[in-house]
Amino acid sequence: MKRLRNPRTGIDQGDVLVFSEFDSGGTMWTGQGNRERRQSVRFAQSYASPPAVHVSLSMWDMDTEAAVRADLSAENITETGFEIVFRTWSDSRIARVRAAWMAIGDLPFEDDWDVD
Repeated sequence: MKRLRNPRTGIDQGDVLVFSEFDSGGTMWTGQGNRERRQSVRFAQSYASPPAVHVSLSMWDMDTEAAVRADLSAENITETGFEIVFRTWSDSRIARVRAAWMAIGDLPFEDDWDVD
């Protein structure tokens, strides 16, 4: 995680394999069944509140016999992590996907008070 000069702002980033199914005959490659995959990501350090998270495809391996259809998003964002969600539909066949992510948000600070 990178800590900006302002000690309250943190940036964390990574690159994760979301799935690889061409060699195992999984449903993303066969085009039959559940067409959604989720990959949990844990931040290097907890944020003070859920950060802003950006995800993007860093590698995709797709069959060219059909249209390429893909939806990539970050869901269930908390102070400690989130889920990368990849979806496809119709006759698209996806062999594997890797996603890059970046989170930016407020970090806990030693002078924060908890007055509950």
